Amino acid sequence: MLITRRLEFDAGHRIPDHKSQCRHLHGHRYAIEITLSGEVIDKAGDAANGMVMDFSQVKDLAKQHVVDLWDHSFLVFAGDRAVVDFLNSMPGHKTVILDRVPTAENLAQIAFELLDAAYRDTYGNHLRLAQVRLFETPNCWADAIRRQTD
Repeated sequence: MLITRRLEFDAGHRIPDHKSQCRHLHGHRYAIEITLSGEVIDKAGDAANGMVMDFSQVKDLAKQHVVDLWDHSFLVFAGDRAVVDFLNSMPGHKTVILDRVPTAENLAQIAFELLDAAYRDTYGNHLRLAQVRLFETPNCWADAIRRQTD
């Protein structure tokens, strides 16, 4: 069974080598969809009976490991030194320094890596993170999907 929970957050970024507008500092209203696979829990009296995972718990873990960290921050590649230095010059600025350029593809993969362990077999129902879909705009997104060997 697959279940999906969607959350939204706001963040800025730039793609330093981009040949068009995305090389400038700008922001997005991102959406992230977390898809989990697992067996439906069949335990009478259990609060999760009939569920793969309670959607509120899916949300809580996503917020803890990704959304609250990235919301209203500037996501910047560590190699983009001028922007890193600029952002660090602002006291109290919420900057997230990444080991990759903050494209939709890389952000989806980073989110998958951050969330993978958080959802692993929480209820003994073979729960696994199956996919993270990250929307940069309503019309543009990237999917990080669990490989069959994982």
